[in-house]
Amino acid sequence: MTNPFEDPDAGYLVLVNDEGQHSLWPASLAVPGGWAVAHAEDTRDTCLEYIDRRWTDMRPRSLAGSMQS
Repeated sequence: MTNPFEDPDAGYLVLVNDEGQHSLWPASLAVPGGWAVAHAEDTRDTCLEYIDRRWTDMRPRSLAGSMQS
């Protein structure tokens, strides 16, 4: 059995939480609580590219905000 998080042929989603953190998620699995779909089902590579373009600050939103004050 292939690990669903590493299957290059599977469909994936990009999830985002309230802190702005992103996650690559197998489309075959239920979206966990606290996470929302930021990018609909696509290839693994396309989802990873989406994450690379959008999630440029790895700090949680609450930490980034407190550091700017």
